[in-house]
Amino acid sequence: MSKRYSVAVVQAAPVLFNLEATLDKVERWVEEARDASLMLFPEAFVSAYPRGLSFGTVVGSRKEEGRALWQKYWESSIAEGDVSCDRLGQIARKANSFLVIGVNEKDSVSGTLYCSMFYFGPDGSFLGKHRKVKPTAQERLIWGEDDGSTLSTFDTNLGKIGGLICWENYMPLARMAMYQKGIQLYLAPTADNRDGWQQTMRHIALEGRCFVLGSNQFVTKDMYPADLPGASDLESQPDIMANGGSIIVDPLGNVLTGPLWGEEGILTAEIDLDQIIQSKLDFDPIGHYNRPDIFELKVNRQPDIKKL
Repeated sequence: MSKRYSVAVVQAAPVLFNLEATLDKVERWVEEARDASLMLFPEAFVSAYPRGLSFGTVVGSRKEEGRALWQKYWESSIAEGDVSCDRLGQIARKANSFLVIGVNEKDSVSGTLYCSMFYFGPDGSFLGKHRKVKPTAQERLIWGEDDGSTLSTFDTNLGKIGGLICWENYMPLARMAMYQKGIQLYLAPTADNRDGWQQTMRHIALEGRCFVLGSNQFVTKDMYPADLPGASDLESQPDIMANGGSIIVDPLGNVLTGPLWGEEGILTAEIDLDQIIQSKLDFDPIGHYNRPDIFELKVNRQPDIKKL
């Protein structure tokens, strides 16, 4: 196992609602960060986090322009094993790095969209995914919620990697499910650019005694296509739609780099896995600081057979 290596967090915007152009942009950012052993991209990077858009919906009513927007959104999404998914694997292989990226995932059977993280190995292989188990607020209109079968961690030569998406990180039991798996690199792609999010990243690092990589987009309103159905929703939105805030934190809650605000860019930091062991001298959430005689967490990781 590699004990020391560099990781990178990419803070950028996709080419909104344009799948091929977004994949081109992923390739350019990966090329720029190619010295890193692992690269993390933000939530819903392929190919949009649709901030500010209503999809023509109010309670009890939908508009045709909202359905047209939904189709455009669906068409800019990807499915596990499709050509676009394979291309992401090829990008990871070319860089000889682990690539973890937020995507809008089309279920190949139902067509339902999920907010997912796709994991690719340095050999280009698709390692697996995590689907968001609870979309937040209006997100539930566009994304389905997953079962516990994709609460995933992966044993790699960099250690055990995994993570949760955006406000899943506010779910204490979801975090504990990750800690129970011995997570060492905790990945948290997000769309939250509030100052308080940085405290959440530091808290998770301290609580889980793990490295935390937080990645967000930097998006301006003029990046949205001018001819987007329902674009009138954006008139009341600020010019800067997502201001970033990406960050990397060590297992004692110290900020290694970031937060990055107000621009696209790459954050890099060196990981030293020995720091995880050292941090557990005085706290270990699943070891000596656990009380299994009092507390018990049961996680249902079986897939929902209704979806199979």
